[in-house]
Amino acid sequence: MELRDFFAAHPRCALAFSGGVDSSYLLYEGLKWAESLGVYCVKSAFQPAFELRGALRLAESLGASVTVLQADVLACPAVAANPPDRCYHCKKVILSTIQAAAEADGYTLLLDGTNASDDVDERPGWRALGEAGVLSPLRLCGLTKETIRERSRRAGLFTWDKPAYACLATRVRTGQPIDEKTLFAVEAAENALLWLGFTDFRVRTFEGRARLEFTADQIGEARERFETIRALLAPYFAQIESELREREKSR
Repeated sequence: MELRDFFAAHPRCALAFSGGVDSSYLLYEGLKWAESLGVYCVKSAFQPAFELRGALRLAESLGASVTVLQADVLACPAVAANPPDRCYHCKKVILSTIQAAAEADGYTLLLDGTNASDDVDERPGWRALGEAGVLSPLRLCGLTKETIRERSRRAGLFTWDKPAYACLATRVRTGQPIDEKTLFAVEAAENALLWLGFTDFRVRTFEGRARLEFTADQIGEARERFETIRALLAPYFAQIESELREREKSR
C-alpha cells in the first residue's frame, strides 16, 4: 500500500505533528492526498522551544495551518514520578489533548509518524497509540526511516537530515521525579551547547549532576573545549561530570 492509497481510504483525518523527520514527511504527503487534514502540535514542558519553532517553520513552508495545543504533562502524577513507563502515561495525556481538539473540529481519526523501522517493543508509548486507536500510515505502508529521509530529501524538506530528538524527560534518570526546574536546567544547558556549535548531544541529569554525551565526531572537540562548556553550564548544574560519554549518532 502507498500513502496515496491510505489517504484515499481515510480522506479526513488529523495528524499529531511534532516537526520531526517522520511526521514532517507524513504532513507533506497528507497535504497532497488527503481530502482534509487537521494538523495538531502539542506544547508541553518536555518540548524545547526550538523544536516547536522548527515544526511551525516546516508547516509554514508547506502552507499548512497548525493548531498548537498546551498539555500540562507534569500535572499527571504518573508522568511526574518518572517511572519506567512514563512515556506511556505522557503519551496518553498528549493523545487525549489532541483527540479532544480534533473531534471538536470534526476529525474522528488521528494519525502519527511511527515508521517501519521503529521497534515498538522498546517504545512504551506504542501501547497508548493502540489504546487510542491511532493509525501510523508510514508503518502501515512499510516506510523505513532511511526511505523517509531519502524521500524527504527529494521533496526538499529541510527535516530530511534532522537528528532524532528525544524529549527533555529522557534526560532525567528513571525514578527521579521530574519538575520544571530540572527541565529548565536541561534545556538551558543544551541551548548553550547548540550555541557553541554542537549538534547531536545529550545533557543527562541525576541529583543535580550533569552528564554530557556527544557523538564520536564531536566528542573530541567537546573534550578540548570542556572548560568553556563547564563555565557555560555552571549556572544550571551544581556538578558537571568531567568524563564525557560517547553516544550513537541519532538516526
